[in-house]
Amino acid sequence: MIELVQCPWSPFCIVQKRILEFSGVSFKIINIPSGDGSLVWRLTRQRYYGVPVIKDGRTVVFETDDDSQVIAKYLDDKLQLGLFPRELDGVQSLLWRCIENEIEGVGFKLNDIYWLEFVATSDRLRFLRHKERKFGRGCLEEWRRRQKSLLDELTRRLVPFEQMLLAKAFLLGDRPRFVDFDLFGILANYLYSGHYQLPAAHTRLRRWFERMTKIKSVTQK
Repeated sequence: MIELVQCPWSPFCIVQKRILEFSGVSFKIINIPSGDGSLVWRLTRQRYYGVPVIKDGRTVVFETDDDSQVIAKYLDDKLQLGLFPRELDGVQSLLWRCIENEIEGVGFKLNDIYWLEFVATSDRLRFLRHKERKFGRGCLEEWRRRQKSLLDELTRRLVPFEQMLLAKAFLLGDRPRFVDFDLFGILANYLYSGHYQLPAAHTRLRRWFERMTKIKSVTQK
């Protein structure tokens, strides 16, 4: 059975979880404490310490750099999901870089404002230390002070994706491709705390998100 090692609110873990749900395959979730990469370190034979990681029997799959999609491509190939058609290679590469920088870079900050509500008490020191080492002391309080401007910024950055859905059910056509799952995961992270909704002005994006929440692969029995 495929095992997904994850942190539940990680946008990149949500991407892989939704792909697995979409496929209909049976899989197991292993949640690890925020910032504790010890299990991943062991599984990857000291080659990686982040999440997500896929364990499929004796095969352990993890990303090789910030712009790789090793895990999603492994699942796509194994489960025959059609998420990476060759004719869309260049377009998807450009889009996922935009999604994982422009959208994720704002969305996770808005979610992290409410970190005390979803990080276990035993993990809070580790979470806070990780955030402040990466983004500077007091970053979480700063994001809270900037909440309104961050929300406005996210709304602006989502405009192109709203426009892409003007005449299509999904970002690149009539069926979901990898970038749909990628954007879904980043937005699901933004919504994780339960304090937000998708921008009211982006009506097509809201309907797309609802479709992405429920859609199943046509190969499922």
